[in-house]
Amino acid sequence: MVFVDTIEVAGLGNRGYLAGGARTAVAVDPPRDVDRVLAAAARRGVRISQVVETHIHNDYVTGGLELARLTGAAYLVPAGATVSFARTPVHDGDRTAIDAGLALRALATPGHTPHHTAYALEENGTAVAVFTGGSLLIGTVGRPDLVEPRLTGSLARAQHASAHRLAAELPDTARVLPTHGFGSFCSAGRTGGDETTIGKEKASNDALTQESDTFITRMLAGLDDIPAYYAHMGPANSAGPAPVDLTAPAPADAEEIAARLAAGEWVVDLRSRIAFAEGHVAGTYNFEADGQLATYLAWLIPWGKPVTLLAESARQLAAAQRELVRVGIDRPAAAAAGGPSAWTSEGAALAAFPRAGFADLAARHPAQGLVVLDVRRAAERAAGCVEGSVHIPLHTLHRRLGEVPPGEVWVHCAGGMRAAIAASLLDAAGRDVVAVDDSFTVAEAAGLPLRTA
Repeated sequence: MVFVDTIEVAGLGNRGYLAGGARTAVAVDPPRDVDRVLAAAARRGVRISQVVETHIHNDYVTGGLELARLTGAAYLVPAGATVSFARTPVHDGDRTAIDAGLALRALATPGHTPHHTAYALEENGTAVAVFTGGSLLIGTVGRPDLVEPRLTGSLARAQHASAHRLAAELPDTARVLPTHGFGSFCSAGRTGGDETTIGKEKASNDALTQESDTFITRMLAGLDDIPAYYAHMGPANSAGPAPVDLTAPAPADAEEIAARLAAGEWVVDLRSRIAFAEGHVAGTYNFEADGQLATYLAWLIPWGKPVTLLAESARQLAAAQRELVRVGIDRPAAAAAGGPSAWTSEGAALAAFPRAGFADLAARHPAQGLVVLDVRRAAERAAGCVEGSVHIPLHTLHRRLGEVPPGEVWVHCAGGMRAAIAASLLDAAGRDVVAVDDSFTVAEAAGLPLRTA
């Protein structure tokens, strides 16, 4: 009997998979912290005989090479991918036996990358599922603009054709099991739902219901910003990632925290935005552990800059460390658990700033000396923004702090998480800031004048 277990990587909006039968299994697009995949195999009582990549990933560091090394499994990578390590090259049409009656069939599906390959999971010769990686997603496809700008047009056309190939060659009942599309910036559009089939996608996916030119034009027009750290993921995966080290970082006391701040290093407070606003070490930045920590910290921090983590507990610190290795932030320079009173020298005052809602902002807006700062991405702002607001997307703010006009800054995003990050950046720079911790959907009802950007 075939099984498919999902390895959720919620912070990055991705999934890996473990699939197999009674004795052996294949791991597909595994995350870098491979102990989760090994644990899933142990629960099933199966041996991992193959590790498979659908493509060289641009959004996370793969655990495939390390998982293959630890298990002795064959490491299957599309033949067209340029890599610096030994692997089993996969060509279109290749079949790989997994367990009794189970096999993988490779389907060349270029578009997300030139070498992208999907894998149909066949039980007794019939495809019961397909691991689509970054090709056919739930309601959309993977974006084609992450490899090389000059290739985007041709990859977009290939992506449309690849989606149609999967729809034509696989039965309607086959489950579609993508790697991207659950919040990942690798998705070319919004996705909905947690599961789907080829038949459902035929009826609802724009790539399968629209003709090629219309689909490509609309898809390219809707592409979002690319996280800066993506530029480092492909090269790391092509070179062969090193094994992860999840042992606890060196502990930092108040004196060392102060010294690292003075040296211009990043000291990141992982506590909730509410707790951070109420009191924190001056100069620290707030990236909530329960938010999209890996995505936004890796996007904003200058690549390779030392980072010290401050957490409520050792457990919170360990979870954050695990998230960060997935995007190549391998070893925090130091860390501390507890609270801000333990992270500051005796007698030193904590920093703080107020939080507010859109109704509070409406009561003050417009007012002389009040700056409304919108840190959403351009695509979000285009649908509506506060009249007179300044727009600096969060992922550019740390380089553009000097562009924020003088005055008290009320910073908002769509829901509060990014506004909290932005408020911490502004607070560390010495600005008077108010974090608007509220949903933008209530802004107009609160009395704020909106316009389309």
